Amino acid sequence: MASPHSDEPTQVPTSQAISAKIVVAGGFGVGKTTLVGSVSEIPPVNTEAWMTQAGKRVDALESGSQKTTTTVAMDFGRISIDRDLVLYLFGTPGQPRFWFLWDDLCRGAIGALVLVDTRNLEVSFPAVNYFENDSDLPFVVGVNLFDGQLWHDLDAVREALALKPEVPMITVDARHRRSSAQALMEVVTHTLNLRNDGAGVPAGR
Repeated sequence: MASPHSDEPTQVPTSQAISAKIVVAGGFGVGKTTLVGSVSEIPPVNTEAWMTQAGKRVDALESGSQKTTTTVAMDFGRISIDRDLVLYLFGTPGQPRFWFLWDDLCRGAIGALVLVDTRNLEVSFPAVNYFENDSDLPFVVGVNLFDGQLWHDLDAVREALALKPEVPMITVDARHRRSSAQALMEVVTHTLNLRNDGAGVPAGR
């Protein structure tokens, strides 16, 4: 079976495969829909609406952005990491007026990947604060490589976000399946490490 999003073969899970839920979160326009779409082995479900002139006051993007739609509920996708592990992906809406959905989307998840766009870092503060202060989910911060470039050193980004040292920070190119899959596996590994260390990580809220 081949993925519709890459030339790499898709793993066919066994009947005993373990499934887990991962949340892909972040501010408005950081690449959540792109990541879910690039990695999903099924046609991703997107609840998107066209961005309008009237909505620019609440859905403001960086000047020059080509974004024309916005997620209003969630993105959904699935990836089989191997024959024994299937990840179900739930992308959160990034606009503040839809943040009330985050608690429901995080319920039952094992962890979260929080995407960051260093060209517009201020939109990432609420997402990082949510997972540090209002959620009990383990999370990994992924700096999305827009245009394939790392615009700022990771240590500088960590300092700017006031990110705790125990929170992993990685780079990811949300356009590419392999990079996105590796980022999701970082979330799984981080969660397992916390559980093995006796941190008592819950399975979700």
